[in-house]
Amino acid sequence: MLQQVNGHSSNPDAHGRKPLREDLQEFLGQEAPLHLLDDLTKVNPVTLETVLRCLQARYMADTFYTNAGCTLVALNPFKPVPQLYSPELMREYHAAPQPQKLKPHIFGVGEQTYRNVQSLVEPVNQSIVVSGESGAGKTWTSRCLMNFYAVVAASPTSWESHKIAERIEQRILNSNPVMEAFGNACTLRNNNSSRFGKFIQLQLNRTQQMTGAAVQTYLLEKTRVAYQASSERNFHIFYQICKGANADERLQWHLPEGAAFSWLPNPERTLEEDCFEVTREAMLHLGINAPTQNNIFKVLAGLLHLGNIRFADSGDEAQPCQLMDDAKCSFRTSASLLWLPEDPLLETLQIRTIRAGRQQQVFRKPCSQAECDTRRDCLAKLVYARLFDWLVSVINSSICADPNSWTTFIGLLDVYGFESFPDNSLEQLCINYANEKLQQHFVAHYLRAQQEEYAVEGLEWSFVNYQDNQTCLDLIEGSPISICSLINEECRLNRPSSAAQLQTRIESALAGSPCLGHNKLSREPSFIVVHYAGPVQYHTAGLVEKNKDPVPPELTRLLQQSQDPLLKVLFPADPEETSQEEPSGQSRVPVLTVVSKFKASLEQLLQVLQGTTPHYIRCIKPNGQGRAQTFLREEVLSQLEACGLVETIHISAAGFPIRVSHQSFVERYELLRRLRPRMSPAPHSPSDEGRSEWSPHAEAPTLQPLLQDIFHSLPALTRAAATPGGPAEATPASVHCGKTKVFMTDSTLELLEHGRAQVLDQCARCIQGGWKRHRQRKQERQRQAAVLIQAAIRSWLTRKHVQRLHTAATVIKRAWHKWRIRMALLASNELDGVEEKHLSHAPRSLSAFPLPQAQTQLLGAIIRLWPLGLVLANAAVGVRGFQRKLVVWACLQLPSSGPSSYPVQTAQEQAGVTSIRALPQGSIKFHCRKSPLRYADICPEPSSYSVTGFNQILLERHRLGHV
Repeated sequence: MLQQVNGHSSNPDAHGRKPLREDLQEFLGQEAPLHLLDDLTKVNPVTLETVLRCLQARYMADTFYTNAGCTLVALNPFKPVPQLYSPELMREYHAAPQPQKLKPHIFGVGEQTYRNVQSLVEPVNQSIVVSGESGAGKTWTSRCLMNFYAVVAASPTSWESHKIAERIEQRILNSNPVMEAFGNACTLRNNNSSRFGKFIQLQLNRTQQMTGAAVQTYLLEKTRVAYQASSERNFHIFYQICKGANADERLQWHLPEGAAFSWLPNPERTLEEDCFEVTREAMLHLGINAPTQNNIFKVLAGLLHLGNIRFADSGDEAQPCQLMDDAKCSFRTSASLLWLPEDPLLETLQIRTIRAGRQQQVFRKPCSQAECDTRRDCLAKLVYARLFDWLVSVINSSICADPNSWTTFIGLLDVYGFESFPDNSLEQLCINYANEKLQQHFVAHYLRAQQEEYAVEGLEWSFVNYQDNQTCLDLIEGSPISICSLINEECRLNRPSSAAQLQTRIESALAGSPCLGHNKLSREPSFIVVHYAGPVQYHTAGLVEKNKDPVPPELTRLLQQSQDPLLKVLFPADPEETSQEEPSGQSRVPVLTVVSKFKASLEQLLQVLQGTTPHYIRCIKPNGQGRAQTFLREEVLSQLEACGLVETIHISAAGFPIRVSHQSFVERYELLRRLRPRMSPAPHSPSDEGRSEWSPHAEAPTLQPLLQDIFHSLPALTRAAATPGGPAEATPASVHCGKTKVFMTDSTLELLEHGRAQVLDQCARCIQGGWKRHRQRKQERQRQAAVLIQAAIRSWLTRKHVQRLHTAATVIKRAWHKWRIRMALLASNELDGVEEKHLSHAPRSLSAFPLPQAQTQLLGAIIRLWPLGLVLANAAVGVRGFQRKLVVWACLQLPSSGPSSYPVQTAQEQAGVTSIRALPQGSIKFHCRKSPLRYADICPEPSSYSVTGFNQILLERHRLGHV
């Protein structure tokens, strides 16, 4: 029977009949299980084609995140997926014991960085680099990560700290819409493209609670204020104020309905980002009140009107250019909104001031039409750049914490994506230069550093070829000659520079670089740089002017004269700044160019990243049209090749991402020696000696036996970790011991941590058992002592109680005896006369009945004492049964032989016995009446001595009283 594994037949004949290409195609054709592979390192074989098929299968199954070793690949879904970023999912990843076992997600990366900061050994600052092309979803990914950190890192204990954390969280989240409104724009590839780079530093205290944040920005594309490419738009904020202002605000800002502005192209296009109310509310939460907001929007409206100013060519170089007729209204409106005097503003735009000579003589030269437009654009860019920097400072002052209140941070870098447009200039050169530096950082951190370290540590390692972009970086920033140095040199020469001349200098000076190319079919002067993501053609026209970024001093002085409160803050009247702006010709300091400033800020950013543990998220754009469920392999393939993802997968699959020094490894996992198989050692076993000789400051030779003991415990851990229903033998742990470090995989680290937790659990159980045993014995001794004390106290209390009862019983007994004797004496004295008078009639009465002698004597006594018998018959205690009946009978069967006998008077018509009275010298009267009960006159046991017609109610009353 043939067996197939991953589509490959185990039959050698069948395998030989199939060409290798067909066999590979059969393997790659199985797309059904590909969407279940959550890590691209599990793809076999690891090639661009198999990786591409796996990503496509997962993308079509609405699975947009895939691990690639140390990197997370994020595919842009181009559609809203609310359940993918819900708060419930955030809490699930945060509460999971092992988030890496959940599905790949940006929340998994965020939780990993947060737990790394929580490390008790040595917390290390973390950073997440979100990279990718424009439109791949970097801004959305950064926004979701900020939401995740705001949720998981804001869990204080007290109510006061909860309110503080809630306020900080809200301000951090509100910084996003403000910065996106003022720094993002719609481009050809992305409706919400970041036109600046930002590094957000989320600050955490010792308890890993978010106490604040800080934002650092890089290279705002301020030229977009005055120039927008075809089918692109200006910054979002300009469209927001034009579409979201109410009637009063439109009247105040001079923005009528349907007004056309030159710097506001494609106003009919409506985007999700054109939400004015969200921006205003976020600014309000950041501490920017309504009057200040109104001031900001009024300045922006003034810039829009400034863009409608047009100058007519004077035809004479000695005469300044005049405003066109249709631009005069816009000029007055702009001057009014910016609170600038009209005449100085017009003069500043028309005439250039030149200082020359040692005496610094001032010359005034009228500007040409192109120069007037350039000065107008420079004024708008200067105001907008200052406004953006001021907003960033306001945000930082609102969300930044005291340096003493936070100890660690998590950095979030959202930098521009790689860009290649039909017309590329200085902005695209700087953006792609930044991406080259970040790619080099990634290569140095994960690829080259790993392979070099393996070689130094003496590990057997088959090196993987990866794409190194150092040649391209040498072309852009190298020393002594590079593209940046040549552009800066052109700026320092202070001479008119033509585009063709700059192209010629670059091609001649850098002709030996393999990353420099030339398009012979291009009509405009340009050069080509072969980046890691592909070749890009840069036009040299305007490159030097943009690098200079000249700001005429008269423009700055003009803005300092503004009466607008916001412009006064943006352009303060600083004498030192004025003196620096007007240096003498002999002591002129070289102007800091745009490229130089950007390079310095980029170097500072890389220094911060190198001091952190970086994590990478590669955003991939499935197609360039922004359509959902559309996966274009050619575009995705170019992005995979550009970011070196396949090389990353190769090294991550075969490498060892966990590296720990020998000392730290022994200190943490020395407990695992308890789990090694126990054999019968010799009397003086070296292992036992090693166990006792280890110390925290042991030397490297001493650590080797300890390391071997720990490694010998790994098989036992592997067998213990194997599932009962799994294979018979678990996969052996991947761990290698280098010269100074121990190299292992993530699975091995989990295995070691599981074994360490097991040993600690056993130790804890042993300690708990000893403590519980000690506590149980102590409690038992206390219980016995308490029982002994209680028994003694209860015995004493019982004796005292019995003594009191005995004393009380004696008193009652004596009193009862006295009372009984007294009653008997009173009864005998009262009945003495009756006994003497009728004693002679008793025998004759008794002789009529043939009774035994004992009963005859009893009847005689009863006759004599019949009143007492009647009383006893109705008492609760006394004689019982036949004797009681006999007493009653004797009391009622009185002698009736003579007239002097005691008569019994009955009254049947009366209700019951009304009275019974003993007459010492007369008869006893019974007053009775017939009972209303049906059988009251029937005796249940008739006898010859019974009295018929006797009311049984008296007996029933006795029974009730007796019961």
